[in-house]
Amino acid sequence: MIHLLTLEEAALLMAKLSDSAYNNDNQEIFSQLGFNEYKFLEHNDAEGHLAASDTEVIITCRGTQPNQPSDLLADLNAFPKTNGTGWVHKGFRREARKLLPEVLAWAEKHKGKDIFVTGHSLGAAMALYLVQELEFAGHSHIELYTFGSPRLGNEEYIAQIKSPHWRFVNCNDLVTHVPPQALGFEHYGELCYINFYGNIRPLTTYQRFKDRLRAHWHDLKNFRLFDGIQDHLMTGYITKLEKIRDSGQKINQL
Repeated sequence: MIHLLTLEEAALLMAKLSDSAYNNDNQEIFSQLGFNEYKFLEHNDAEGHLAASDTEVIITCRGTQPNQPSDLLADLNAFPKTNGTGWVHKGFRREARKLLPEVLAWAEKHKGKDIFVTGHSLGAAMALYLVQELEFAGHSHIELYTFGSPRLGNEEYIAQIKSPHWRFVNCNDLVTHVPPQALGFEHYGELCYINFYGNIRPLTTYQRFKDRLRAHWHDLKNFRLFDGIQDHLMTGYITKLEKIRDSGQKINQL
């Protein structure tokens, strides 16, 4: 089903599934999409959802929940941890590895099917880590969609990953700027930057800088602070992606 969607339709669907990853039971949601097998994952406050149809597998990872200390500690624990030929954020890795055995078992059970992985915030970093591990285990035909993803690892680590990754960034989303590049962290994937007007266009670094300033100034004029936090919420991603789909826009990546 997902492979028949346009990129714009698939992005919106994955955004909604990333948002629903904060639920504990998504069986009805996946059933309505034609996925007849479902499993909720929970291990030491790390959560996710697994679903499968006759031809496809979906893996969703839950993002940071402020009321769970383990999530907050994971976000803060940015010490490097060797992983393959590179290193990764220790806290993100630890949370993803809590779910890894069941994710690998699910993928093996449905071997040969197309795999779609998605997540928001901490869940986005976990999703990227799981994709690399799925590749290492021999799985292919994997696509990753993330929203508001922090950086996961260094250049050597991300060079190991081959699967396509659509990395959506909503304007001033502050989480996408951490951990800083100055510490050696890098992003992986095709940047899909959603600008102040709700469009996705190829922009230079300078053009994105101007666009973020425009958004800051607009919010300041309207006495709204902390737009970097507001832009991180999944509601903003979904609203803008709905506008993109409904207007017939095409997603153009940088």
